Formats: sequence, C-alpha cells, structure tokens
Amino acid sequence: MKQASEGMRFAERVLHGVGDDGVRQEIVIWIERRPGAVWGVGRAINPNNRAVPEPRPDDYVFEGYELGDALEAANAALRDDLAVSRTEGVSEPVSEFSDDELLRPLERWFFGHPPLP
Repeated sequence: MKQASEGMRFAERVLHGVGDDGVRQEIVIWIERRPGAVWGVGRAINPNNRAVPEPRPDDYVFEGYELGDALEAANAALRDDLAVSRTEGVSEPVSEFSDDELLRPLERWFFGHPPLP
C-alpha cells in the first residue's frame, strides 16, 4: 500500500538514535494531511534504507480529524524518541511541531498551492 500518494507532508523532524546493534539510526517523524480531512502522524526508522521508501501502514502512530490531536501525537513521539536518544548518548536540538507551522501550509494547500516549498 503506497501511503505517499495518499497524503501530503506538511511538517517533519529528523533525529538520530542508536539501534540494538550499535549502529546510528535516522528517525523521521512527520505530519501529513490525508484525503477526507484526516491528519496522519508517521514515524519511521531509516526510511531511506528500505527497498520501498514510502510509508507502510504500521509506520502511522495517529490518524484522526483534529489538528490538536495530531500535534499531540507527533510531539509525544518526538519527545519519547529524543529521551531515548539522550540515554544512548545522542543529544541534538529538535524543536517540537507547532500548530502555526501546520496552519500556513494548510492554507496554501487549501488554495491550490503545494504545502511545502
């Protein structure tokens, strides 16, 4: 199932951690707008290393209609991953998602422009 064709990413964060094998990992968390006015929050580890880089159904940690709920889910996932990364010795500044960050591209998308330049 190709999720990339179904939704448009409005915001994303990339952070790093260490896997069970001791190898550095890239963690991507994103918020997208899906058909039917649904917000989706996804989280993937090393998506660029996948044979098919598009999100899989099990990458999604939230799907729902409320922007506030999507922000809460995305920021909770981000905080959790940052906390784990710190315990692994990886500390990096990654800002939380904000509603203003999503409202601007939502307005652009609503008027027929791409959400991300």
